[in-house]
Amino acid sequence: MNKSAGDTASSHPQDASHGSFFGRRKGHKLRNHQTDLIEHLLPRLALDPGIADATNPAALFDAPVSEMRMEIGFGGGEHLAAEALASPQTGFIGCEPYVNGMAKILSLIEAHNITNIRLFAGDAAELLNWAQASSFKRIDLIHPDPWPKRRHWKRRFVQDATIRQMSRVLDPAGEFRFVSDIDDYCSWTLMHMQKSKDFAWTAERADDWRKPWPHYTMTRYGRKAEREGRKATYLIFRRTGA
Repeated sequence: MNKSAGDTASSHPQDASHGSFFGRRKGHKLRNHQTDLIEHLLPRLALDPGIADATNPAALFDAPVSEMRMEIGFGGGEHLAAEALASPQTGFIGCEPYVNGMAKILSLIEAHNITNIRLFAGDAAELLNWAQASSFKRIDLIHPDPWPKRRHWKRRFVQDATIRQMSRVLDPAGEFRFVSDIDDYCSWTLMHMQKSKDFAWTAERADDWRKPWPHYTMTRYGRKAEREGRKATYLIFRRTGA
């Protein structure tokens, strides 16, 4: 769950059978127009793993797409919307169970007439299980909930099981990109990713993880973290092997 969406949430975490993604589903009351978008626009953009053809995910989009990308826990949707506008030939699937975050991305999609985003309002583990091998060129996880208490660490998205699933669904040269301002979660992610033989950390110098990658769109939560003196770490892992 992207903390940019979750800081003020007032509901309970959702447990998943695979333990890899937990989201807060409710927050502030939606405005009337946001409710209308949830009721009328979301059904046109929603991905239903029980119906959608995983062997041809590009068919989800009205216009042809050259590759697919996924963003898990997109929060307020700023990063996802900017990436979709910058790469109109790429198909994006955004996963976010938090209702207020879904309403925000729908507002951005409507305002900018974005046609290359489809949305999944549920558990990211289900989305990964649905996807076929080598379906995605890139998976982004931007400022996820760090679940800082030790007893909740099993709820962090980055786990050995989800890393194996990402390896399966990513293109052989695909990437997993991770951003967090929580040092403990960054260390956790590095440790788990470097244990995997399927990924290689791409950093060659300190600035490669201290500074955002080119054309990175700062999220609302990211700006808040900077104002409060917290520095984010930017990690890119490339899929290795065939």
